[in-house]
Amino acid sequence: MIIPYTISQIPNVAKQLIANVPSKTLCFYGEMGAGKTTLIKALVKELEGSGSASSPTFGIVNEYQRNNGELLGYHFDFYRLEDESEAWDLGLEDYLSTDTWIFMEWPEKIKGILPEPRTEIKIEILDEKTRRLTIL
Repeated sequence: MIIPYTISQIPNVAKQLIANVPSKTLCFYGEMGAGKTTLIKALVKELEGSGSASSPTFGIVNEYQRNNGELLGYHFDFYRLEDESEAWDLGLEDYLSTDTWIFMEWPEKIKGILPEPRTEIKIEILDEKTRRLTIL
């Protein structure tokens, strides 16, 4: 599936993803500024997440709750990792064993330990306002 979109279309893209991804573990690929975090924020909102989502760049992982208090899932940003062992050190295996949504930015940093099943999503910058999302 390939979806070109602009920022105003992100809520609809989030709805399409939720309806069509084969797994709740989503791996987001794209250069800095491509809009990975922006799309994850829209996904969390569409999934009735409480509060606002943000990039966990410095904390590496954020936990999101639904409006009803139920666990929605986890958002990882592996940008600052030096090697895969650091992902294990933060307890990645425990997070992955939950039946929740998992959003991963910079999954290429841990490519040797990425879970199965997973959905890989590539975001490309077409121009200043337009992106292309591809489910790989």
